[in-house]
Amino acid sequence: MAMESRLAIVEVSKLREHERVDTEHLEELKSEIAGDGFLKNPIVVDRNTNIILDGHHRFNVIKSLGYSKIPVQYVDYNNPEIIVEAWREERRQTKESVVRKAMRGEKFPPKTTRHIIPNRVEGVMVSLNRLK
Repeated sequence: MAMESRLAIVEVSKLREHERVDTEHLEELKSEIAGDGFLKNPIVVDRNTNIILDGHHRFNVIKSLGYSKIPVQYVDYNNPEIIVEAWREERRQTKESVVRKAMRGEKFPPKTTRHIIPNRVEGVMVSLNRLK
C-alpha cells in the first residue's frame, strides 16, 4: 500500500489530541515559533479521525498564541507503513489504544507514543499570519 498524504491548513478545533504536552518544552517551543514568526513543519494527522499523530507541542503552541488554524499533513493511520512505538517500554501502545483514547477525549502522558511515518513533509515554512 503506497503511503499517501496531503497538506492542508485546518481549523485547530477540528483536531483531536491523544497525548498531553511537557509544559517546559511547550514554553521553549512557543518562544521559538513566536520569535520566528512561522511554523517550520506541519503536524501529522489521521485523515479518518482527525487525531494528531505527531505535533502535539506545535498544536498547543499555535492554540496558546491565539491562532485558529494549523498546517497539517493528512495520512491514513490504517496504513501498515505507519508504526507506533514507545519512547519508554512501560508506555507501549497500539494504534487501537491511541484511537480509543483520543475518541474518548482522554490523553496519555507526554512522550508516550512515537509514530514512525514514512514520507514526512518537513521544511514547509508557514507564516503565522496565514493561521489567523
